[in-house]
Amino acid sequence: MYPLCKPKGEVIVKSGKQITSFFTSKRRWIQLLAGAGMFAAVFYLHIGLWYVLGAGALAGIIFGKVFCRWICPMGFIKELLTGSVPDEDKFIQTYQYHKMGCPIAWVSGFLNRFSLFRIKLDRDSCKSCGVCDNACYLSTLESETFSLYKEDKKIPGEAFACSKCLKCVEACPSGCLSYSPGR
Repeated sequence: MYPLCKPKGEVIVKSGKQITSFFTSKRRWIQLLAGAGMFAAVFYLHIGLWYVLGAGALAGIIFGKVFCRWICPMGFIKELLTGSVPDEDKFIQTYQYHKMGCPIAWVSGFLNRFSLFRIKLDRDSCKSCGVCDNACYLSTLESETFSLYKEDKKIPGEAFACSKCLKCVEACPSGCLSYSPGR
């Protein structure tokens, strides 16, 4: 092996982490553009809200509860309004909104357990540092129930309230969390 080469897995983890970091850093812009597009489709093209609910359900089957955090125009407005709120209060408000907010949240939240894309942990490379749990609003608010790395706890990514913000994946220092298809 050449001395300047990195092990194969390290390169893959780094590029996957870079992709996740890129998308999570642009999430509000993605949400703004998707929400504006949805608003235009409903109000100017007169597309029925049933189609929006259907699209949210389809997104739930494929990606899980991504609609709330990545597409929803009301979620975008709520995040703008809570931008000046202290972090702990923001966690609670975000959790409550994504848990109770709208019918699309209910459908896609139910589909988190069955979605094709999942937040996955590579237990072999996990250092059990807990950084991912500190970044996850669900693990932070319900630490006695949820954890991304503790085996005796439920996985937040499969929970109804997880909105796939991917902050846990981005925060993991060892790169052992990923958002990808499969079990």
